[in-house]
Amino acid sequence: MIRDLIAVAVQQGARRQRACAELGVDLRTLQRWRRAETRGDRRAGPRQAPDNRLNAQERARILETVTAPEYRDLSPKQIVPRLADRGMYLASESTVYRLLRACGQLAHRSAARPAQRRSKPRLQATAPNQVWCWDITYLRSPVRGCFYYLYLVVDLFSRKIVAAAVYDRECSTRAAALITAACAREGVARDALILHADNGPAMKGATLLARLQALGVVPSYSRPSVSDDNAFAEALFRTLKYRPDYPGGVFASPESAQRWVARFVHWYNTEHRHSGIRFVTPDQRHRGCEPAILARRAHVYREARARHPERWTGPTRCWTPIAVVHLNSPETQATSEVA
Repeated sequence: MIRDLIAVAVQQGARRQRACAELGVDLRTLQRWRRAETRGDRRAGPRQAPDNRLNAQERARILETVTAPEYRDLSPKQIVPRLADRGMYLASESTVYRLLRACGQLAHRSAARPAQRRSKPRLQATAPNQVWCWDITYLRSPVRGCFYYLYLVVDLFSRKIVAAAVYDRECSTRAAALITAACAREGVARDALILHADNGPAMKGATLLARLQALGVVPSYSRPSVSDDNAFAEALFRTLKYRPDYPGGVFASPESAQRWVARFVHWYNTEHRHSGIRFVTPDQRHRGCEPAILARRAHVYREARARHPERWTGPTRCWTPIAVVHLNSPETQATSEVA
């Protein structure tokens, strides 16, 4: 019966290991059941109750003790030593934990905020100016230990850099001004844009949040301590810092850094063929020129194959435009390229 239930679950899309866990069966056990020489349930199971099992009176005494006013705000790790100081031993810490869990009393006891489950941000864009990703990176200055800060905003769909500025510090006010200018320059409609970032102070500052609310921009954030939740911005920083003309030493001033960044933005947007968008430039994809360019490439490849069909062992290269770009795409869909 267990084998049949797991088979049905797998046919409906569940993972076999998760289905086994739900039924309390190890995956290796299921694999042994499927072998002809070990077919059937050969689990021995417990023959009798263990000799060291607590009886009902002992369980009741433990529960009465740990829920008393003196101990109810303490964890079992604190309760057991205190009882030992009074010459009393009821059970080990693990036994108390197990008993509390079985009785539904294993709750957070302190005033500290309990750990929270953070869901993975999943965003997708089917056109420009639907999702922007932004981040801040360090640029070295002449003073050791001091840096300039590059604010960079990239469109998720087209990979176009829509805003870039260098400042001498991280500041929510300057971030708000940068985003406001970018929205005006790109003609972003109200309630049409999601702005994704990490959890830095400039990203969560009150000034920026107030400005986003006024612009009708929805903020989105990475999970704490998860750097690849903002992979598009991080990949762009790597492209920037590995350019052949990137200064190997330092930037003399914020103005010189801004001039170099402006040259990089022009190259990246208008000359760089991006591997994640079928090797068109971000500016071409942002302006809607991509379908015509890729159609011409597909025509060239078809003609080349018609001239020399013996040189082609399979279909020609795919030049179909990428319709949807995902940030943290679901496991059931192909992962978008971020290089």
